[in-house]
Amino acid sequence: MGGFHLLQGILMVILTNDFKLPVNTSYLKLDEATFTLIPSVEQLTQVKLGYLVAGFLFLSAIAHFTISLPGIYEWYKRNLEKGINYARWIEYSFSSSVMIVVIALLVGVYDFSSLLLMFSLNATMILFGWVMEVHNQTTKKTNWTAFIMGCFAGIVPWVVVALYLFGSGEGESKAPDFVYYIFFSIFLFFNVFAINMFLQYRRVGKWKDYLWGEKVYIILSLVAKSLLAWQVFAGTLRPV
Repeated sequence: MGGFHLLQGILMVILTNDFKLPVNTSYLKLDEATFTLIPSVEQLTQVKLGYLVAGFLFLSAIAHFTISLPGIYEWYKRNLEKGINYARWIEYSFSSSVMIVVIALLVGVYDFSSLLLMFSLNATMILFGWVMEVHNQTTKKTNWTAFIMGCFAGIVPWVVVALYLFGSGEGESKAPDFVYYIFFSIFLFFNVFAINMFLQYRRVGKWKDYLWGEKVYIILSLVAKSLLAWQVFAGTLRPV
């Protein structure tokens, strides 16, 4: 899996064009003509989208290669036997949060503070998954508190994306079709991750074995990241 992610990341860097999106901020400033405070928008930087997409692929590759190292792999296996995977939550908290930032940029969320908040809320959702597994190490009956709170934190960035996407209007102001495909497909995959955890803790069918759920996480991660990467590439990053 590390190899798959690494290869795609390298291809993204090699094949991508120079498509960039702005990252802005705004401050209040006094309009001396009307003596009122008005927002003043300033561009902080421009982000090369291809490198951002390659970034979440490289993060996953680094995570997979790291847990395969001697000593760390034994730690990884011991944790899986206990029904917990710290490495997963650390990697997802970064890589999936970069993914949500990419999607937000594509629908027109350029404000740095908003992007930072969306990144942080998504990371919080992932870290609630960590809390879910840690908490239920010491419970006889599954406690769903962390799962529910994580779902709440995780849905907020998607609400923001939906507001921008479906509020963009029609005609020339409407977002390109591929952005809609990204929204629905990646939103579906994000929810399947939650379903996988739900099935693990409900011990449904093959999910009675924690390792089956771990395999599903690994496959979902590869498919979701690959799908987002190449949809973005097909929509905006192909060499002209």
